[in-house]
Amino acid sequence: MPKYSVVVPFHNEEENVTVLYDRVKHVMEHVGASFELVFVDDGSRDRTYRLMEEIAAVDSRVLLVKLRRNFGQTSALAAGFDHASGEYVVAMDGDLQHEPDEIPSFLAKLEEGYDVVSGWREHRADGFIRRFPSRVANWMMARISGVDIHDFGTTFKAYRREVIHNVPLYGEMHRFIPALASWYGASICEVPISNPARLSGKSHYGLGRTFRVLFDLLTIRFLLKYMSRPLHFFGGIGALGMLTGGGMAIWLLMLKLVTHGDIADAHGPLFIIAAVLILAGIQMIGFGLLGELQVRHFYAQSQRAPYTVDRVVRLKPSEESLRRSL
Repeated sequence: MPKYSVVVPFHNEEENVTVLYDRVKHVMEHVGASFELVFVDDGSRDRTYRLMEEIAAVDSRVLLVKLRRNFGQTSALAAGFDHASGEYVVAMDGDLQHEPDEIPSFLAKLEEGYDVVSGWREHRADGFIRRFPSRVANWMMARISGVDIHDFGTTFKAYRREVIHNVPLYGEMHRFIPALASWYGASICEVPISNPARLSGKSHYGLGRTFRVLFDLLTIRFLLKYMSRPLHFFGGIGALGMLTGGGMAIWLLMLKLVTHGDIADAHGPLFIIAAVLILAGIQMIGFGLLGELQVRHFYAQSQRAPYTVDRVVRLKPSEESLRRSL
């Protein structure tokens, strides 16, 4: 087993894949410990995977994971993490906007005992239109999750293997890995990183992704506080609805008994509201009970992977020696 695994997802990065490989290999060889490079092709339509195959043909430390289609960054990272075997796992983008020379600073923090080391793009190369929404989103994430870091969005992070394998990834949850890891009791720190501009290829990030984060914030808040006890959330709302509706219904009943008036004519809308609140409260409690059953099933059964692997390629050392001799 290698000590370090470097996981890099690629999607249409034919201009960058070879350069990134050379730079990461150079850095890791100077670290002085065994390592592997886990390259994930997330449904690329250009020559990205073919170039990766050429790299794997001459370096057995490179493991290729080819997904059947473009599943998205989170699923590509999940595939890389599942196939990584190193004690420490470093994740970074394949667009050369993360400096491989900064990997040793992440590894040093892991050696100090931290479980998750997150990169902090202290001086971003993006314009104000992207920086401002990102800063607001990061501030909200820190407040909601209770994890005091500045930059949740960057992929450039390092993890202990046992920690990242305990974090379920799906949707676009990769930016919330520090928050989810903290739920499992992980110790987290961050290190400043540079943010060079993309030199080649096309960016896969847009302003629309920032707005989707707002919806993810609701999800992460619910997961962190009620993931293992959904009845506390739905049951609380349901109980409040039932108490409010029940109180209104009792008041209407007492009014009927005292005044002997026609409640339907005088207080018809109030009667309907009371009935709706009681029924909605019962439904919310039912949702909570169903959620509890789902949680029980989640902990009893393994989760289905959020991706489909087309093939996994690693050249055996004997085959590598034969190729080099030829």
